[in-house]
Amino acid sequence: MTQESQLARLGLFDARVPRYTSYPTAPHFAGGVGPALFSEWIQAIPAGSSISLYLHVPFCRRLCWFCACRTQGTSSDEPVRAYAQTLKAEIALLKRQLAPGITLSRLHWGGGTPTLLPADLMRDLADTVFDAVPLGPDAEFSVEIDPNEIDEDRLDALAAAGMNRASIGVQDFDPEIQKTIGREQGYELTKRVADMIRARGIRSLNADILYGLPHQTRARIADSVQKLLTLSPDRVALYGYAHVPWMSRRQQMIPSDAMPTPEERLRLFETARQLFTWDGYQEIGIDHFARPDDGMAVAARNGTLRRNFQGYTDDTAPVLIGLGASSISRFPQGYAQNASGTSDHTKAIREGRFSTHRGHIFAGEDLLRARIIEALMCDFHVSRAELLQDHGVSPDRLDTLFGTAAEAFSGWVDVTAEGFSIPPKSRPLARMIARAFDAYDQSKAQHSAAI
Repeated sequence: MTQESQLARLGLFDARVPRYTSYPTAPHFAGGVGPALFSEWIQAIPAGSSISLYLHVPFCRRLCWFCACRTQGTSSDEPVRAYAQTLKAEIALLKRQLAPGITLSRLHWGGGTPTLLPADLMRDLADTVFDAVPLGPDAEFSVEIDPNEIDEDRLDALAAAGMNRASIGVQDFDPEIQKTIGREQGYELTKRVADMIRARGIRSLNADILYGLPHQTRARIADSVQKLLTLSPDRVALYGYAHVPWMSRRQQMIPSDAMPTPEERLRLFETARQLFTWDGYQEIGIDHFARPDDGMAVAARNGTLRRNFQGYTDDTAPVLIGLGASSISRFPQGYAQNASGTSDHTKAIREGRFSTHRGHIFAGEDLLRARIIEALMCDFHVSRAELLQDHGVSPDRLDTLFGTAAEAFSGWVDVTAEGFSIPPKSRPLARMIARAFDAYDQSKAQHSAAI
C-alpha cells in the first residue's frame, strides 16, 4: 500500500480540521468576555514586562477573490483616515491601562492592506504606538506589504518608523491562476518591491505562497517557487488555499471545477516543499520554511517555536494584544476578540471603551491541551516531563490522553517515556492528530481541508 493510499485510509483527503492557531479555536469563542474583563486582563500585565501588539487594517483597494479575511474595499482614503483616528483612540485607551515600563517584543501591522495607509498616517500611527508602548531590545516591527499598493514614500515612512521585517503576499506567479483568483501581481513588480525593501536596510523579508489554487499543477507551482527563490526571502509560509465559498462570498467567483483534488493538493505541497529544502531552507512546523540563520529557524531548533493567529512565531511574549476591528488578543487568562464590524468597533471606541464582544476564559484542561497541540504543531513532539512539571497533570491522566490519540493513529505516532511524537511519515496528518487532543465539539465548525 502506497503512502498516499495509507493517508487516504486514515481520512486525510476528506477531513476538515482547525489550523490550530489557538486553542480553543475561534469558532468556540463566546460571550462572557467583554470590555471590563479585557481591561482587567490588561491591568494585570506586570510592570516592566514585554508584550506583542497586532494592529489590524481591514481595508483593501480591491478585494481578492481567494481571500477569506474580514476586509472591505475602498477607492478613497477617507474611511482609512477615519479608521486611523479610531486606532489612535484605541491605543490611547490601552496606554491608560498599562503598567509602567512595558515594552514591545513584536509589532505587526496586518489586514487587509496596511500599506494603503498614506505615508503621513503611517508615521502618525507608528508614533502613537511607540508613545504608548516603545519597542524593546531586539524587537521586531513587521508589516504586510501588497506590491500593488506601495510606493517609495510609504516605504520610506515605514523604514523611518523602524520596520525591520516585511511580509509580501505572492500567492502564485502564474498569470492564469492570478486572474482566476482575482490577484494580478507580476513577478517583475514583486521583485521591484522586494529590491526597494532591501535597499532601505530592512533586514528580513517574509513571503506567502499558496498551494491548492485553481488550475495549479506541479509544473506551475514549481515555476512560481523557483521565481520566489530568486527574491531570497528569509521566511516562507506555504499555506494551503482554503476554498470555502459557503463562508466567503467572494470565493464564489472562483470556479470550483478548476480546483485540484485533495490528492493533488498533497502533491503540490510536496513539490514546493522539496524545492525549498533543496535550496537550503529549514522546514518549520507544517507549512513554513526559513533560512537556517533566521530567528524562526533558530527557535525551531531550540524548542522555543510558538504558534499564534499569525501562524508560527519565535516570539515568546505571554501577551498578544490585538487592536482594530475583529482583532484577537491572547492573555494568560484567555482570549478576547474585538467587534468584527468597523462601525461597531468605532462606536465602542468613541464611547471610551474597548469593543471586546466575545472570547474564552481558560478553564479545566484548556492550558494543558493547548500546550500539547501547540507542541505537536511546532515540534511534532510534546515532552511528558514538561507537561507533568508545568501543568500539574497526573501521569495516569497523561497516559490516558496519549493513549487515546495513539489508538486513533496506531502505527502513525510514537508514545515513549519521553513523550508523544509525530514521526516524519505522519506529518501530513499533524492537524488531524492534534485534533485528537481537542476536547471541543468540532461537528458544527466549518474548518478548512486537512491538506
